[in-house]
Amino acid sequence: MKWKSGKKEQENQPKKSKAREWLDAVLFAVVASTIIRGLLFSAYAIPSGSMERSLLTGDYLFVSKISYGPRMPFTPIAIPFLEYTVTQDSIKTYWDGIKLPYFRLPGLSEVKKGDVVVFNKPEEVNKPVDVRTLLIKRCQATPGDVLTIVNGQVFINGKANSNAAEAQTSYEVKTDGREMNPKVFQDLHIEIRQQLAENTFEMIVPTENLAVLKSYSNIISIKPIVELKGKYDPQIFPHNEHFKWNEDNFGPLVLPKKGMTIPLNDSTMVLYKRAIAFYENNQVEVKGNAVFINQKKADHYTFKLNYYWMMGDNRHNSLDSRFWGYVPEDHIIGKGMITWFSVDSAASGLNKIRWNRILKAIE
Repeated sequence: MKWKSGKKEQENQPKKSKAREWLDAVLFAVVASTIIRGLLFSAYAIPSGSMERSLLTGDYLFVSKISYGPRMPFTPIAIPFLEYTVTQDSIKTYWDGIKLPYFRLPGLSEVKKGDVVVFNKPEEVNKPVDVRTLLIKRCQATPGDVLTIVNGQVFINGKANSNAAEAQTSYEVKTDGREMNPKVFQDLHIEIRQQLAENTFEMIVPTENLAVLKSYSNIISIKPIVELKGKYDPQIFPHNEHFKWNEDNFGPLVLPKKGMTIPLNDSTMVLYKRAIAFYENNQVEVKGNAVFINQKKADHYTFKLNYYWMMGDNRHNSLDSRFWGYVPEDHIIGKGMITWFSVDSAASGLNKIRWNRILKAIE
């Protein structure tokens, strides 16, 4: 028996041109990065101060998609590595002619209270889920929890929720009229939101810097700013005056859970109609005292999805679940894991880089 050597055949194969080698390398890089970005992790930049001082404007994060399981695209046809819209929302980089149902691969864990989560903004119901604005907040309540906020403190199932180590809120600061060195505010990371009266200001102050601010001789008093219980704020979910809730005193509210059945009445329709109609894709009509779901009269409803409650650590400078309500599970993208880079736009030169935040774990 004769054995044929493959050496000659290999020698006879035409060599790839340099252009072909470069094209193959680019294609491999695109495919590999798309898989990594789609299934494992992606980068995210902090655009606002809603999570300060836990996360700062200018932080760049790695977001783990495998933590909760990679979510498959709803709109699979899009230009890779671009935002979903360019030139101020006028040009789409995706095609929504094909829309896939929600599906998520298995993950390492479920969303837990205290996790820093990246998700799509729920209230943008006129867009496909995966092209809605990205937000990052801290999970305060999970499906089935009873959420209450009392004087700014979150309670879950009757127990006080742990506050983030670097959370901050606003205070009424009264001075004796003498000016303060602006560098004090810069060093203590204090934001002056507004002037309330002569020599009285609303300031957002990190908890760890309160004592230092109080020590200055021209500070007369510092008091937390808290909305009074029973004072109705029309901006706060569910935007109904029968629920006299505000950002500091809210609830109680039960977070919907997959398989949970609720009666349909005046109160539950105010609290859950948006979830039933928009997030679970049902046609909902109210005719007198009767509720019709998908043109069938109904006196109860069973949820198909799990829902979460997300809030910023900078409580008085955060548009979050208190304003637009629940976050459905199909909106969740991943868990914030690490700050890999951070830039301070107000600084100059090498001082623009926040060296102490590079490769910092997110807590």
